[in-house]
Amino acid sequence: MLDRTKEPRDPEIVEDVPAIAAPPAAPVAAPGNVARAVQAKPARKRRLRLVLMLGGIAAVAIGSGYFWLTGGRYVSTDDAYVRAAKLMVSTDVSGIVSDVDVKEGQTVKAGEILFRIDPLQYRIALQNAKASLAETALNLEAAKVDYQRMLSDIASQEAVVHNDQATFDRYSALVKDSAALSRAQYDQGRYTLDADQRKLDSLKQQAQVALAKLGGKPDLVVETHPQYLQGKAAVDEAQRQYDHAVVRAPFGGVVTEVDSLQPGLYLVAATAALTNQGAVGLVSNDKVWIDANLKETDLTYVKPGDEADVTVDAYPGRTWKGRVESIAPASGSEFSILPAQNASGNWVKVVQRVPVRVVVEAKPDDPPLRSGMSVVVDIDTGHSRKLRDVF
Repeated sequence: MLDRTKEPRDPEIVEDVPAIAAPPAAPVAAPGNVARAVQAKPARKRRLRLVLMLGGIAAVAIGSGYFWLTGGRYVSTDDAYVRAAKLMVSTDVSGIVSDVDVKEGQTVKAGEILFRIDPLQYRIALQNAKASLAETALNLEAAKVDYQRMLSDIASQEAVVHNDQATFDRYSALVKDSAALSRAQYDQGRYTLDADQRKLDSLKQQAQVALAKLGGKPDLVVETHPQYLQGKAAVDEAQRQYDHAVVRAPFGGVVTEVDSLQPGLYLVAATAALTNQGAVGLVSNDKVWIDANLKETDLTYVKPGDEADVTVDAYPGRTWKGRVESIAPASGSEFSILPAQNASGNWVKVVQRVPVRVVVEAKPDDPPLRSGMSVVVDIDTGHSRKLRDVF
């Protein structure tokens, strides 16, 4: 074994270690070639740097031009919300609520009963109106018969007058002979003729009044007389109030705000819908749309009929298809209770928002869209920019 404590250069140790062959020496380049290689490296770097700089500028210019030419087609806003037809369903008749036929969150169809009002008072009023109408019809029929009686009385009275006239004429011829006729008899004949003639005139006037009450038609159809029509209108109004004692859904939807209406509550028709006391909320599940408030600067190319994509914050990953149905004729601030006054000296220009209605194409397997939900609307205007727009 070798003694590792000895120095490596010890001759005894060197003799025992086998010799290792040295690597061949690299060839030495000529001085001229080295100089040319050193000069070529900076030149290549400068060319590469120039190419990268010009290429980067060109890429940015081409990309910017592409995005500018393809931009302006889509308009997007997150100031958009789901809207639906909704109202507080009430009635125009007052009374005590007897039954509430629905519960909170129940889905109803158009025509289903929501609640009822005690109909007793309206049933009595309807019966009274029908009785009055029947009485009016009987009175009109009696008036027609009475008119015919008056015509008969006139004919009889005319016969009496003719007889009186003949008697008076005979008395006039005999009065000259006092032996044949006394003056008293003559005067009696004259007075009788005058009285019967006045009675005939009175009967004719009464007949004219009766005919006028019949509308100038002796064979009047009772159902066309104004008094009958007035009674029929009273019956219709009583029937309407009786029918409105049962409150039905005007359209299909989901019922809400039911707890504010309880049996035994006295419903005042004049204030029911204003105070929500005596009314049931109903939100449509069929007529649903999106109200998107777009900036006025984004409305340049938006028009009715444009397709739109709608995403709802509550349902990530789902997209609804829709289309622009209408664009409001005025900005939202125009309909506010206190519109902005821009005549003051501290006026600051603010971009206005214009409501755009987007109808949604709902599918049977889509989750429900609830009124008030926040959505994002992307409208495809179909507009493309051209290079001539730059110049």
